[in-house]
Amino acid sequence: MGKIKEMVDLKPKAEKITEVQLKELQTVVDQNNAVQFRIGSIETQKHELIHRHSEIQGRIAAIQGNLSKEYGTFDIDLSDGTINYPTNG
Repeated sequence: MGKIKEMVDLKPKAEKITEVQLKELQTVVDQNNAVQFRIGSIETQKHELIHRHSEIQGRIAAIQGNLSKEYGTFDIDLSDGTINYPTNG
């Protein structure tokens, strides 16, 4: 049996992708970056809203505590301010 010679690739390797491929790749990467930026912006807004929501819940709890001390309940009809006292029985 004879020796197997090394196979040589005669086709030269490309140094760059085509202009069309480059433009397509740049467009898709730019779109991806824009979406990631928007997600980051939305997450920042979400964080701020969660923080604000927590502050508001704290204010509600404080008001409920004050109403409970003054009226014995914080069960209030928000449409007209009627106090809904607990019924015994």
